[in-house]
Amino acid sequence: MQLQTNSLKQKNIKKVQVTYNASLDAIISSTTSNTNTVVLAWREKSRKHLKMTSFNVAEGIHAFDYHSQLNLIATAGINNKVCLWNPYVVSKPVGVLWGHSASVIAVQFFAARKQLFSFSKDKVLRLWDIQHQLSIQRIACSFPKSQDLRCLFHFDEAHGRLFISFNNQLALLAMKSEASTRVKSHKTAVTCVLYNSVLKQVISSDVGSTVSFWRIDTGQKIKQFTGCHGNAEISTMALDANETRLLTGSTDGTIKVWDFSGYCHHTLNVGREGAVDISQILVLKKTILVTGWERAITVFRLQNFNHFFIQPEKWKGGIEHRGDILCAAFLPPQTLVTGSYDGEIVLWNNSTEKAHYVLHPDYQRLLKSKSDTEPQKLLGAGRSRSPRPGPNQAALGAHSLETHTEGNDAVVGLHFLEARKTTAKTGGANLVSCGGSGYVRFWDTRKKQLLAEFLAHGGVGSIIMSTDKSNQYLATGDLDGRLKIWDIEEYCLNSSKSKITQAPTLIRSFRPHEDQISSLEMCKLGGHLLIISSSADCSICVTDVCGASVWIFGQAKHWQTENWFSLPKRDTNLMKSDIQEESIREIPLLSKKESWLDLPEHSLLDKKNKDDTTFNVRPSEVINLGIKYKERNIFRKKTHNLYNGKVMQKSPASPKTYCYEGTFRSLSIGALKELPEVKKPAFLLDPETYFREKPEEECSQIPELPLLSETLKAVFDEKNLFPKEILDRERRAKQLCQETSSEVKIKRNKKQL
Repeated sequence: MQLQTNSLKQKNIKKVQVTYNASLDAIISSTTSNTNTVVLAWREKSRKHLKMTSFNVAEGIHAFDYHSQLNLIATAGINNKVCLWNPYVVSKPVGVLWGHSASVIAVQFFAARKQLFSFSKDKVLRLWDIQHQLSIQRIACSFPKSQDLRCLFHFDEAHGRLFISFNNQLALLAMKSEASTRVKSHKTAVTCVLYNSVLKQVISSDVGSTVSFWRIDTGQKIKQFTGCHGNAEISTMALDANETRLLTGSTDGTIKVWDFSGYCHHTLNVGREGAVDISQILVLKKTILVTGWERAITVFRLQNFNHFFIQPEKWKGGIEHRGDILCAAFLPPQTLVTGSYDGEIVLWNNSTEKAHYVLHPDYQRLLKSKSDTEPQKLLGAGRSRSPRPGPNQAALGAHSLETHTEGNDAVVGLHFLEARKTTAKTGGANLVSCGGSGYVRFWDTRKKQLLAEFLAHGGVGSIIMSTDKSNQYLATGDLDGRLKIWDIEEYCLNSSKSKITQAPTLIRSFRPHEDQISSLEMCKLGGHLLIISSSADCSICVTDVCGASVWIFGQAKHWQTENWFSLPKRDTNLMKSDIQEESIREIPLLSKKESWLDLPEHSLLDKKNKDDTTFNVRPSEVINLGIKYKERNIFRKKTHNLYNGKVMQKSPASPKTYCYEGTFRSLSIGALKELPEVKKPAFLLDPETYFREKPEEECSQIPELPLLSETLKAVFDEKNLFPKEILDRERRAKQLCQETSSEVKIKRNKKQL
């Protein structure tokens, strides 16, 4: 061992880890060399010297861990790979885990579940399923960002806590208890959800590289594509302008263009044969923009889509961000904005692909040519701000310090408010951003001004958001699975010198998921606005803006959307007390045995379906979705009063009224005072006149005339008869018919008389 140490010093190779394993009764050491990367040494009884065996890993490793039950050694590779080794097979690894886009610096087994933690230099934590060799969870943007760091990694399996140190900071991640009865839409964590308005279908993707298609009106799965990107997870998706093509972005560094039959038309080589973290795909008329893992925009021009494999082209604007670009948004005809990890929002001209301005919560700066000013000096001058907080900043309180820490200003989502047509003249916000600090910010990109910011979710880190096409509502979701819906129809419609810190009206606050909300989508169906959310808890939920029950795609019984909206919408001008109560109390999901009277005041009353085979089913297994017994009884009394004449209620805070209408709400039912005299109808007084049977008419017995064929036959076949005799026979037959008919008429007249 002494000789090996001396040779390592001469080659300037670091020995990163040495440990003794009792189950193997061996010493395991690792280095950053590509030869003898992992060395196992043990002593045999008959020998004095140690016996050694080694593995060779390309570019070396940073760390390793051993699982005694599986008899596997996991290595954290400098080449972004996590390899699994059998200690007795040194020729090649028994498994390779792909997915990290930077060097892996720490690995540790979760022995009880046969899973593996891995952590990379780009602050991405992954949890792997060893048996299937798949990434089942990914956590990013939750750690402090610094270039040079010393990291220590430890998982306390007994208490389910993971400790990660970053130089002088310590991060603690606690595991949550799992609910085994939870309805799951996918087998693995759902990463993205889209709505196709043409087909009225919901499209979802997961970390297992599966794409599923669902009916929005029943929640029924239509079809699914498996193995779209092999074993790599699908991180994001997008639809083209006509909603006839689906684009899926994966951590393997590729984007694939599909039709809805499952045929792949193009493969876009985003990562240039390397793994990257694609966060968003923006499809424009002439280009496809991709962001997520570097400071520059990756662009594909549609005019070059002549081949199956397509390479990216150079973005003319170059690099203007200091951090990785996480998201982008486009406002016709040519305004493009991109948000980065350090909180900057850069405004671009999409036609010329040149940047002209930078927005930040703490500063704004005009971009100049690189020859005039150095980027570092310009950035330093732009970041200078007054040491004392202004009157608007004072309202933030103690949380203001948190928003300025590194990573908390990361811009995760950007949305243009395209429905606001009058903002060009009157001013007002036309851009919304959200990110790592739990804040939502409203910007005026024309005047380059931050108009408002408010804390939407406190103490949960990064959040995501979505808006409807009419820009009336804003939905936000956090890492705890909580979803909030805000009324922004009249929020920041006019520009002002002072920044607004008051939040808009909160309509709903509930928790439809048990884990991080990964994607949000808002769509209209039947004139009603629906919110579709996906989560790392493997479920996809849908609900209404105004308080309908939460439904899960893939549940046992299918729903019918026409039964959701049996009552008119609730007035959005809620009392402050209602909003506070709503934010604390969860939306209850009831079982079949519970009555609809148990629904909270902000829920729509369900209408019973005549078809017993398809009816409303509320997944009662969702945790933390109950209300107190006292509150339920109070609501029973209120609902009872509603259906006994007290239908209309007025909100004290608004002159508007809202009501719950029933089918028979306007009918008055009571006992009759006296029984009116009923006259018998004429058909009862004289039944013979109306029900007398008519006499049967005697049928006249008219002899049948001979057929024409027989007559002709008699003319030509009967030689003994002359034509004169034949005519006499016919004359006598007609006379007999007339006499018979006259006799019948005489008998009929006599009978009537």
